[in-house]
Amino acid sequence: MADPWLALEFGVDPAERIAQVGAAHEAFLTAGAAPDRVREVVRRSWERSARLDPEATPPVDLSDDALAAYRAGHPLARVLPLFRDLLGGIAQDSAHLMAVCDAYGRLLWVEGHPGVLRHAERMNFVPGARWDETHAGTNAPGTALAVDHSVQIFATEHFSRPVQRWTCAAAPIHDPATGLLLGAVDITGGDNLANPHSLALVRATARAAEAQLAADRPVEPGVAVVTALGRDEAELRVDGRRIRLGRRHSELLVLLLHHPEGRTGEQLGLDLYGDDRLHPVTLRAELSRLRRVLGPELLDSRPYRLRGAVRADFTTIAARLDQGDVAGALDAYPGSLLPGSDAPGVARLRRLIDGQLRAAVLATADPALLTAWTATPAGADDLAAWQALARALPEGTPRRPLALARIDQLAREYDLPRATWLQRSGN
Repeated sequence: MADPWLALEFGVDPAERIAQVGAAHEAFLTAGAAPDRVREVVRRSWERSARLDPEATPPVDLSDDALAAYRAGHPLARVLPLFRDLLGGIAQDSAHLMAVCDAYGRLLWVEGHPGVLRHAERMNFVPGARWDETHAGTNAPGTALAVDHSVQIFATEHFSRPVQRWTCAAAPIHDPATGLLLGAVDITGGDNLANPHSLALVRATARAAEAQLAADRPVEPGVAVVTALGRDEAELRVDGRRIRLGRRHSELLVLLLHHPEGRTGEQLGLDLYGDDRLHPVTLRAELSRLRRVLGPELLDSRPYRLRGAVRADFTTIAARLDQGDVAGALDAYPGSLLPGSDAPGVARLRRLIDGQLRAAVLATADPALLTAWTATPAGADDLAAWQALARALPEGTPRRPLALARIDQLAREYDLPRATWLQRSGN
């Protein structure tokens, strides 16, 4: 089976593929539907990018001293020498660019061949520019962040026409302790990058960066870290072990973390299955298997509760909101808690976390925070948030028409009277 993250299969003529996908892109812009011959990852990205002007270039929202200060404080600054060591020479010698972005697609460093840098400046592929899909459409670093997977984007697969002369490959980078997305590393150049080697190279570079970040972090013996936001299966890291849990064990672990005082078997059964589907024997078997996975030192019974020091990404959200750090809470939020779970207790907690974060963001009326919230899966269809963003953005700013267009689209989907949503959007 062909690698779906690679742009070209072996033996495919690049020029023929450019023409084929280019025609599909034009058809998509005209009819709103992509033909089957477009890769699934690209088709879905085009759909997410459909609100953008295909002729636009991404905005630059950090420059000069503000950019320098932000870069200096970013975790990826610690592994910049590694990026330069692994990718910098290739970029210089092969007329390519190496780029590193943060979790919001903001380019932190763009380095490489001087002539290629000058050409890239014309499309705002520069430090401080926003290359997430929300601002730049389909592109390797932005799409890698959106799908949390390494990916190659080839020529006319880019949504924005000014970018279609380029090919790029990017891989996401995660905090090795918490699993939170830190950003992505990218290599950008010509059509000759559409090969398995460029994708393998950025994947290896991202893994090397994560390994170095882990090695540089002080060891906390016995401290367990649970990552459950934005993923259907939780991950547990403890004493150097990295354990990916199944869906049911993920739900149980999240419920136990939410109730540090402990839960009886009956309470866990209600949280897990609901009133009509209590399965005490099944629950005991699941807890027994979970104890074997975690180790007896981490899970008590009578009542069931976790022992020792356990940190979780979803508890970080509440802690930062309690401190009034809305921006920090949003930075630590990659998505909803176990979004695929229908366990009643998990669903209630998911609504609580999303609701508290949403309310805090709306209360700020801060355009940057509202933009970040509407870029999350939970905020993408949040009409009230888009209306608040439209009100917060001054007349004449490039993003305001995009916000109004999204409001129009959602209002029609929700069958709301036009006068109602226009008024609430500040028009």
